[in-house]
Amino acid sequence: MSASGVFNDAFLSALQGLVGVHHSIYPDIPPQGIYFEALVETALRAVKKPFSVLPTSRNQPTHDLLVGDMKLSIKSETGKGTRDDLITLTKLCTTEKEPWQADVLVNRVLEHLARYDLILMLRAIWHIEQSILHYQLLEIPVSVLGLIESAHFTPSGKRKGRQSLGADVYQSGDLAFHVHFDGSDGKCSIRRLHIKRCTMLLEWDREMPKALITHT
Repeated sequence: MSASGVFNDAFLSALQGLVGVHHSIYPDIPPQGIYFEALVETALRAVKKPFSVLPTSRNQPTHDLLVGDMKLSIKSETGKGTRDDLITLTKLCTTEKEPWQADVLVNRVLEHLARYDLILMLRAIWHIEQSILHYQLLEIPVSVLGLIESAHFTPSGKRKGRQSLGADVYQSGDLAFHVHFDGSDGKCSIRRLHIKRCTMLLEWDREMPKALITHT
């Protein structure tokens, strides 16, 4: 099944409508985390696709939804610091186990990515002066994140004990993103991934009550 077969026009329209329903209850809070996951699942069921939609257990290190034989990971980035062109995945996965070595950590991330076929992400960019939330719904290619296999890591920060590790990751000679392994909590994060490396599925604006967007 192709990505377009999962994220077709009917699904995109249903999901956009459900985000609107969410805002009728939470006017100043974009959907994120398990709440966005629930909207994606509801939208998939609503379009009556000829394949099953099966959720997985919450907070498990695996895919979030199984649609036919396609394994979906669902992400969100909705804070006021969200940029319109650069993506941050604050927690791609957790690699807290020893040994704390770059090659071992990279292999754990690659094992984690192998559990996904598609990564769907909702982003909310806050335009405070215009009282607008600009939404981006995009697909992040698993293959692009897998480029960390070729990265060269160096220690970062001044933390005593287990040090954080970071590396710039390149694609065809161009900087693709920065990957960071946090020595304190074991999380792997992705920073400065440009949206041009992803597939933009849908963009739309939602006007926010000015009193809300300026005081939240």
